[in-house]
Amino acid sequence: MRAEERMIPAAGMTAPTPWMHLSFVFLLAVSFVLWRHSLAATLMLTLENDAYTHILLILPLSCVLIYVDRDRLRLSSKPNSGTGSVTLVGALLIAAFSKWGSGLTSDVRLSLSMLGLVTWWIGVLILSFGARAVRSVLFPVGFLLLIVPLPESRATWIIEFLQQQSATAARIMFRATGVPVTQDGIMVSIPGLDIEVARACSSIRSSLILVITTMVLAHLLLRSWWRKILLVAIAIPLSFVKNGFRIFVISELGTRVDPSFFDGRLHHHGGIVFLTIAIGAVVALLWVLRCTEAPTHQKLLLSTVRE
Repeated sequence: MRAEERMIPAAGMTAPTPWMHLSFVFLLAVSFVLWRHSLAATLMLTLENDAYTHILLILPLSCVLIYVDRDRLRLSSKPNSGTGSVTLVGALLIAAFSKWGSGLTSDVRLSLSMLGLVTWWIGVLILSFGARAVRSVLFPVGFLLLIVPLPESRATWIIEFLQQQSATAARIMFRATGVPVTQDGIMVSIPGLDIEVARACSSIRSSLILVITTMVLAHLLLRSWWRKILLVAIAIPLSFVKNGFRIFVISELGTRVDPSFFDGRLHHHGGIVFLTIAIGAVVALLWVLRCTEAPTHQKLLLSTVRE
């Protein structure tokens, strides 16, 4: 949390007690025992499928964000046993349905089970620190939902969408530079070259990392909700523009400079280069949005000094 925005607990509010911390650690440990099989299955999924690699980032990032906003936890007056207990029971019911519900595929069962785990974690936070404390760190708590793996059909739809939009972005770039181009679905054709945006070329991993990075930056560095939403909303189309630009650059280098670019390091390992360019664009827009907040920020500082 930025120093100038730290909040002082109002009268009647107390910092978390050792009992709150103890109950939190105990119930958290219980969750890792109850959901150990689902956690192991999710870990294997992240290692085997690029569409789920981003899950590895979510829990560490959420913990860091909660730590950054740790002062906000002091807004809690006392543990909320009622709401917390209901949430824990709800988590167990979700987990039970994921295991014994009829007609569910294995990927849907895993999604429901992990949703139950996140629900349990939220219940633990409410039970240990209070609902008000959880609301004060709502973004990192809600961010935990991203560890729930999408069912395979939904992940496939996202990949196909990225393939289609990447092909469209590449076609627009070719046309903008005067290169004759046609597009048929995920196939883009220019003189002497047919380009198929295959599943492996959808760049779903880097696209998800771009969106997640943008969400975290927006949370940390912007205050108004509409600016945060705008930044994340722009990052989504930027993810496939980035991939379209990669296709455009490699195709132009391969046809005009050296055919080895089609099978070179830029093709196979250049994703980080284009991801860095996209993040640079996000940072530039972030700077513009922060500048528009500057007058309001200065007023808040002035008001604080006067008080």
